[in-house]
Amino acid sequence: MPAAIPVMTKSNKKRTIHISLCLISVYLCVASARSWSYQGQSFTGNLTETNSDALSGLCDDVPQKAGYFKIDGTKNANYFYWQFDSRSDATTDPVILWMTGGPGCSSGVALFHENGPCKIDSSKASTTPNPYSWNSNASIVFIDQPAGVGFSYGDTEDALRNEAGVAEDMYHFLHEFMKANPTLAKVPLYIFGESYGGHYAPATANRIGASLNLAGLGVGNGLTDPEIQYKYYGQMAYNYSIERLGHATISEQDYESMEAAWPTCHKMIAKCQTDTDSCTSAQSYCNNAMLAPYEESGLNVYDIREPCKVKPLCYDFSDVETFLNSNKVKTALGVPSDLTWSSCNFTVNGMFGNDWMKDFQTKIPDLLANGTKVMIYAGDVDFICNWIGNKAWTLALDWPGKEKFNAATDAPWLTAHNPDKSSAAGKCRSSDGFTFLQIHNAGHMVPLDQPENALEMVNNFMNDKVC
Repeated sequence: MPAAIPVMTKSNKKRTIHISLCLISVYLCVASARSWSYQGQSFTGNLTETNSDALSGLCDDVPQKAGYFKIDGTKNANYFYWQFDSRSDATTDPVILWMTGGPGCSSGVALFHENGPCKIDSSKASTTPNPYSWNSNASIVFIDQPAGVGFSYGDTEDALRNEAGVAEDMYHFLHEFMKANPTLAKVPLYIFGESYGGHYAPATANRIGASLNLAGLGVGNGLTDPEIQYKYYGQMAYNYSIERLGHATISEQDYESMEAAWPTCHKMIAKCQTDTDSCTSAQSYCNNAMLAPYEESGLNVYDIREPCKVKPLCYDFSDVETFLNSNKVKTALGVPSDLTWSSCNFTVNGMFGNDWMKDFQTKIPDLLANGTKVMIYAGDVDFICNWIGNKAWTLALDWPGKEKFNAATDAPWLTAHNPDKSSAAGKCRSSDGFTFLQIHNAGHMVPLDQPENALEMVNNFMNDKVC
């Protein structure tokens, strides 16, 4: 989920701006970050797994594993993961690594509220099956990262600040995981990220390269190319809101203010690409100028159709917190009893101030050149990582297939749930392994709002037939 970032308004009062999808709760206090020197060295790390029998029925009855990956060379960095086999055939179906954004948010949010095998029932003590889980035709791994997120933990010096660290840790985790699970190592691997996962997933996929059976990269409502995406906040809140809702979600004056601020914001983001020390200033200025006017509307930053119902993040994930913090569940998962799960870690979020405005679309051309499929999808009523900005950066991406991709049409996206052109599930553009998908009637979390279509989307992507 998105992060709440304090910035200064024009009246010099502090306010909270939501970005990416994260909650304010702190488990790990971090003050410094480790350096990285893994490249070229032999792999070191320790993977532990909880017996599948102890987990059966907790969230699904398929074979599954949960455990920790401790990275040698760190003081105490331990990443928690929970893996579910495919409900179909784990020996041939692909594997999906799911990375929730924030930065600083647990993939447990997606597991129970989006695309995982189960939903928490009203008692908050047990679960019911999710018929639209993404493990219907793929094995799936939910990872909590960086250290301090969800059930992952570490010491002060284990803190991460950027995608170099994220990509390295995930590279070594995946290699060790596949070594421990040789059946899954033989099938195609897909890396998916949501929200700030628009940073995480491209960086991780690029680092994996050809070292594993990487077949595809997927990013949902991601922050991937801030240098382009930030331009479209005003258009989303004003022009598109009028088109979609029949009314704007900000005033005309606020829209004009946002448009007037864009040239300065753009220059600051561009400077950040080569001058990391300037990145936090770019984040502060641009968030205040481009996001604050919408925030003041009281609407959900993840869905322009509705008000922000539960402050400060608009959604209530207390059911996940209650369920995962029960002694029964922690024991079954092999989680230390003194750990407390929370949706997002605001301190971890703050560590990525110099990373926020960095562009990560640059990691994608090499993947496409190596035959790795890439799908960028976006629910079209999300404000914070809106479809307009996401589509704009896919059209601007510099890669050999750019001309052909840009010349392609936005075809109606028809699904089993939305089979008619008059009520298409979205619009789809695809060429040479690169796909952009605009999904109708979905906010920031597409699998939450459109579970049937989201499952069909991922299944079709893995079978080379999205559009």
